[in-house]
Amino acid sequence: MKQLGVVIVAAGKGSRMRTKESKQYLQLAGKPILVHTLALFQRMEQVDTIVLVTGSEDVERCREYVERYALSKVASVVVGGKERQDSVHKGLEVLRDTVEWVMVHDGVRPFAAEEHILACWRQAMETGAAVLAVPVKDTIKVVDPEGTIVSTPDRRSLWAIQTPQAFRLSLLLQAYEQAEKEAFTGTDDAMLVERSGTSVRVVEADYYNIKITTPEDLPWAEWIIQNVRGEREA
Repeated sequence: MKQLGVVIVAAGKGSRMRTKESKQYLQLAGKPILVHTLALFQRMEQVDTIVLVTGSEDVERCREYVERYALSKVASVVVGGKERQDSVHKGLEVLRDTVEWVMVHDGVRPFAAEEHILACWRQAMETGAAVLAVPVKDTIKVVDPEGTIVSTPDRRSLWAIQTPQAFRLSLLLQAYEQAEKEAFTGTDDAMLVERSGTSVRVVEADYYNIKITTPEDLPWAEWIIQNVRGEREA
């Protein structure tokens, strides 16, 4: 059995980007954002295999990327489901009985630092589940539907969760199967594992590991790739 598989989720349409093209296929430094993300894990010797989950209309385009950019670790390109949770589950099923550990990562996060990814995996190997995250910088308010502030949580206890998130594959599959049985939809993979009774550890990353979601993110992404995380460092 291989050690580490990665499920990269790129099935969303990304309506917040307000572009005709889905955000993962927008150009960044001459390549689609998704290709930068795939290349990050392709370069890591610890990664054995990658499963890419995308929309049905984009499968052939993604397979062409795999060939063009020599992404040999991408073993499967599979069609996602209605929601992100469904898409991840499909990717996990491809890896069932082939790897011991799995990371789930957003296709539009091309700037995760290799040292942080490995730290997340090492933590998961100790405890079963770990996620990358950064401390929240801003003061956060809980606001009711009328727009009135209800409370102000202690900022010291708040972390913004990123990907990749790393798990023992059997643990994550069990959490997904439980969620499906109970018709529960979570906001991320860690939430499903948390509700199954397993503690999830946070590994501090950095603020460059952005999720490219809105038009405002694109200039920032261009700056990061030019000044912080180019192809060699990403």
